Amino acid sequence: MTKDLKFGWLSPVIGNRWSDHQPIVMYQERNVLPQALPHFDSLWIADHFYGFDAKTDPFLEAWTTLTWMAAKFPDVMLCHHVLGVGYRPPALTAKMAATLQVLSDNRFILGIGAGWRGDEYEAYGYDFPKPSVRFAQLDEMLQICKLMWTEDEPSFSGEHYSIDGASAPPLPSVVPPICIGASGEKIGLPLAGRHADIWNGFARGEGDWKDIWRRKLDIVMTSATDAGRDPHQIDVSTTLERSLPEDDAAAEQLLEELSVWVELGANYFVMDFGHPPTAEHVPRFVEQVMTPLRNA
Repeated sequence: MTKDLKFGWLSPVIGNRWSDHQPIVMYQERNVLPQALPHFDSLWIADHFYGFDAKTDPFLEAWTTLTWMAAKFPDVMLCHHVLGVGYRPPALTAKMAATLQVLSDNRFILGIGAGWRGDEYEAYGYDFPKPSVRFAQLDEMLQICKLMWTEDEPSFSGEHYSIDGASAPPLPSVVPPICIGASGEKIGLPLAGRHADIWNGFARGEGDWKDIWRRKLDIVMTSATDAGRDPHQIDVSTTLERSLPEDDAAAEQLLEELSVWVELGANYFVMDFGHPPTAEHVPRFVEQVMTPLRNA
């Protein structure tokens, strides 16, 4: 079964010394995305509260930013990259997701993970338990979301979370797809197999990265099968931080790189192009990388 290739554009919410401390997404909204996004399937926004160089660098909140972008660009899917499970209570997350799904005319994807940035949790006064607990929380959150998106007054009682008649009207006419960002082979990847419509992963670790990726993908697919799901319905995604190609050689190199990913089973590329000053090189990426891959 051949899946359609998809491309997402990740727009950075940080403002740093390379962007004159202006959030890059605000610059891109005016100067890049009107020309770029018509060629892309989705727009992605990262979920953190402050940056990685200096806490004083501007860093926009993810839900607010994605909602703003949903109104600015009405023809593209919308996803977070990815929400931290501990940053917002499950019922609130479900309600916010249902609302944005309705307001965006069914363009929202719930991108979420177990969180990893302990210092950020602690700075905001949030608990940051061990990974096994965070993934158990994520599992329960996803169960709550699915109930609140499809039932009028659902209840749920779990080890970590509970709801009692938590209504989220108006219910979305299309249940938001779920994108899970995970890479842990014991807990995270099996959870993605059980719940994800999109798995966003990477291949870091000891050994050949291709072997690592194949092993991780197999865990997701096998877990989906074990859960009674069709694994071929899961979009396989990875995020690549690359510059827009400025000449034929750079485009050819990027095409070759993405072609290898396609051979390894990836069909959804989330591209982080950093801070391009203009959309000048977007057509080259579309014509020399995106189009050949889609036509292959």
